[in-house]
Amino acid sequence: MLYMADTLQSLQSIPRKTLATSVADYLREQIITNQIKGGEALRQDALSARLDVSRIPVREALLQLEAEGLVTFVPHKGAVATSISVEEVEELFALRVLLECDILSTAIAKATAEDFNRSEKILEEFDSLLKPGSDMRKWGQLNVAFHMSLYEPSKQTRTLAILNGIHMHCDRYLRLQIQLTSDYERAEKEHHELLSLCSSGQKGAARKCLRAHINTTGAELINAIKTLR
Repeated sequence: MLYMADTLQSLQSIPRKTLATSVADYLREQIITNQIKGGEALRQDALSARLDVSRIPVREALLQLEAEGLVTFVPHKGAVATSISVEEVEELFALRVLLECDILSTAIAKATAEDFNRSEKILEEFDSLLKPGSDMRKWGQLNVAFHMSLYEPSKQTRTLAILNGIHMHCDRYLRLQIQLTSDYERAEKEHHELLSLCSSGQKGAARKCLRAHINTTGAELINAIKTLR
């Protein structure tokens, strides 16, 4: 069921060019937090009426979510929230290991003290949210920001763009995992260890740490998903 009134009551006051983005942001959050279930139909006319907006921004929002992999369009049914998939998790985390471990080595060789200071500041803010009841949307954003801050000194723009897209897809699953497992301490410990290895130039150890971090997170996530079935 969709609970829209409180969050989107002022949509009509938002400039038209941002209306579709606002609708997409809200629906994305509903899907990521499993308030909109996988397989649930997202009827444009019903959403338009609930949000008190025209169908145009609703359709634009659904198309954006389709591009992100959160919505699919089914013939004779329309837009549907995508289901949580163990197979997709396995593929996404395998891709992360392949791409992130490689780009990390390049980034470490090029990173400056300023780069690592930026990562440290992101991590400090991230740590403040590692507790029950925190803003999970902000948690997800900072998790991505921390990882990407370690890779950005590589200047490999195409790989960075691909990784950003992969992390966008992973965000749904990672937030679900942290909600189901409350595994805050491990995330905090591994992120700090990773940053320490990177800032001290230990490329081999940093790659090993990152690989273990991604694989452990993926395995825990798969186990968490299976508990929902």
